[in-house]
Amino acid sequence: MAETTSRTATRSIDTTNRSGSLGSDEQPASTQKITIAKALNLGLRTAMERDPKVLLLGEDIGKLGGVFRITDGLQKDFGEQRVMDTPLAESGIIGTAVGLAIRGYRPVCEIQFDGFIFPGFDQIVSQLAKLQFRTQGRVKMPVVIRVPFGGGIGAVEHHSESPESYFAHTAGLKVVACGNPVDAYWMIQQAIASDDPVLFFEPKRRYQDKAELDTSVQPIPLHSSRVLQEGSDVTVVCYGPMVRTCTDAARVAAEEGHRVELIDLRSLSPLDLNPVFESVRRTGRLVVVSEAPGQSSITSEIAAQVQQHCFYSLQAPVLRVTGFDTPYPPTKLEEEFLPDLERVLDAVERSLRW
Repeated sequence: MAETTSRTATRSIDTTNRSGSLGSDEQPASTQKITIAKALNLGLRTAMERDPKVLLLGEDIGKLGGVFRITDGLQKDFGEQRVMDTPLAESGIIGTAVGLAIRGYRPVCEIQFDGFIFPGFDQIVSQLAKLQFRTQGRVKMPVVIRVPFGGGIGAVEHHSESPESYFAHTAGLKVVACGNPVDAYWMIQQAIASDDPVLFFEPKRRYQDKAELDTSVQPIPLHSSRVLQEGSDVTVVCYGPMVRTCTDAARVAAEEGHRVELIDLRSLSPLDLNPVFESVRRTGRLVVVSEAPGQSSITSEIAAQVQQHCFYSLQAPVLRVTGFDTPYPPTKLEEEFLPDLERVLDAVERSLRW
């Protein structure tokens, strides 16, 4: 398999920009309304067409097309040597990807559900995250690990987790989360083009959310946050599955006369907080929203940095709306655990009353 793919790679022109950006002439101009799931599929397909060194591996991703059908049709079109069904062994999947990266490939691993990533945790934090540093950059680790994450699908134990803070804490790893089809399409390609290992978190309960995708419009850099809605009363920061929740909350708040500035972080490590700082200096208030438990979390880091950099601009304490500091509950209690529109609106109103 390695020899066949290697020969193909040497005959091909590699048009990938190693900084993680994509060439301006590589995408056909077209507009279509698609889901996050379809956008990821198209993004993977585009990356594989562009670079024959891109390989996919994971449990049931080939003939089945993955549990969520993100890789549907890719094995049929690219073959079993580039879209590989693996044994149910996450440590083996990540370890294989590390070896492939050392040999010059760009593997993309799928972790079937977020709770299954922990058997591969040692490979990720002890090997994948450190090899570039140990070799002073001589060995690159262009590995993407796709992780469907978060709750809201009524799944059983180990199928709903928010483990992003573990990996955002690990030096050497990049961590991103898409929240809509447009970002899903572009960010997966940018992650694959990066020479750094990237944990790519996908909001599983939002896979069927739709939006217009215009492939002629160039994306913003991978590790940049985005202002989704401008406002002057309060800043709301979110990512992943909470983007839609906070968008709905901002709409309701507007009907009540409150102008919310909404920011999607997109990148969790590194954090792009300059837009957040600029926003808070104008609004004087901040609400940070995440499904993950609040203790020692990404929301904690944002609250600390805003307090440090925007102290004299704050008119109210930074408020956080998060999952509770408990394991994800059974399905019947999931609605009580997950932040919803009412909890976000309550935090916005409390901030404005301060």
